[in-house]
Amino acid sequence: MFTNAIVRIPCENIINGLTTSSLGIPNYEKALLQHQDYINALKKCGLEVIILPADNNFPDSTFVEDTALLTKHCAIISNPGAYSRKGEVKEVKNVLKEFFEIVEEINDPGTVEPGDIMAVGSHYYIGLSKRTNESGAAQIISILRKYGMTGSTIKLKEMLHLKTGVAYLENNNLVACGEFINKPEFQKFNIIEIDDDESYAANCIWVNGTVIIPKGYPKSKASIQDAGYGIREVDTSEFKKIDGGLSCLSLRF
Repeated sequence: MFTNAIVRIPCENIINGLTTSSLGIPNYEKALLQHQDYINALKKCGLEVIILPADNNFPDSTFVEDTALLTKHCAIISNPGAYSRKGEVKEVKNVLKEFFEIVEEINDPGTVEPGDIMAVGSHYYIGLSKRTNESGAAQIISILRKYGMTGSTIKLKEMLHLKTGVAYLENNNLVACGEFINKPEFQKFNIIEIDDDESYAANCIWVNGTVIIPKGYPKSKASIQDAGYGIREVDTSEFKKIDGGLSCLSLRF
């Protein structure tokens, strides 16, 4: 169960966020409204939300997930693979020191963006991507082992981040799409398949029994509901334009 979440208000410079999409430029005012709805959803799930101010120096800084991996035993400050995002970790590190006695860090040449890391109990699946390299993954695994946890790597071929296409919903249920549906590592889970035309919905989040999903993906919503979960929809259209999804927008612990 989660009790807290950290979010960061989108900055006006979000229009210059990194993207591989062709969906156009985010509408800043609309992004602010969507972000507030996201905060409300987290609160409805019982979380106390720590809201960090917008930082116009970093267009992608609203995607706080990529700044740290939070475990029951420690916080691990990341080293983002996108050079323009490296400075985002400084303020988040200071905030996390208020909540975690142990704060570890990933160092060069290792790069890690926790959008590539999915926790299943005390085991962490780490996607090797353009943003997370083998050195970074090895450092993560070494830190996890120090505190009695484990990690393993999965090579990505198509997705930007691991959690772009997979989400663990507890109770041995795994949402997956595309290249992850048939991954040998995931066959022990009950896989809830997401169709290719709704692949964006694979980036959903379990929060204290409720699954928060992006708005506008009816087949995915029905599949997750059929698995026995309560659903809350949040419109993230403006964040999708810069490769962001629901998990990206918060650090939950």
